[in-house]
Amino acid sequence: MTATTMDPSVTTAMLESPIGPLVLEATDTALTHIWLPGWAPPRRPDTLEAGTVMAGALQQLSEYFEGRRRAFDLPMALSGTTFQCEVWEALADIPYGSTVSYAELAAMVGRPRAFRAVGQANGANPIPIVLPCHRVLASGGRIGGYGGGLAMKRHLLDLEGIEAD
Repeated sequence: MTATTMDPSVTTAMLESPIGPLVLEATDTALTHIWLPGWAPPRRPDTLEAGTVMAGALQQLSEYFEGRRRAFDLPMALSGTTFQCEVWEALADIPYGSTVSYAELAAMVGRPRAFRAVGQANGANPIPIVLPCHRVLASGGRIGGYGGGLAMKRHLLDLEGIEAD
């Protein structure tokens, strides 16, 4: 784990995980991003104070990858359109070990015919894993796509005991 401070209001930390290095960004009050492997530029190391939002996020993600955490309890600051934020908030309602289809997620946000737009919002999720976009499958239970690649999505689904085609 390493942490950096680029902007005084944003702390960046790296967590080595089974799916590769995750880069997290947080303010003093909320988690703002989790960058999947290969998505964020390298940052220089700095120290991280215990008890901060970032420290909590790192601890909870570590517990998740160790199989000891099934739900996250972190303050988040989402930045997107109203529709994107509705989709991202709905992701948090998909229980550990469960999946929904894009059509079901569209119905969850009150837009049953907007499954393509839901897919686009899902792909723009700034806080993957915590907001579990990996739990959204294509129709018929097919694995579908994932911003981090299908191997990463498969690993996250396997971690939760979810079988997908």
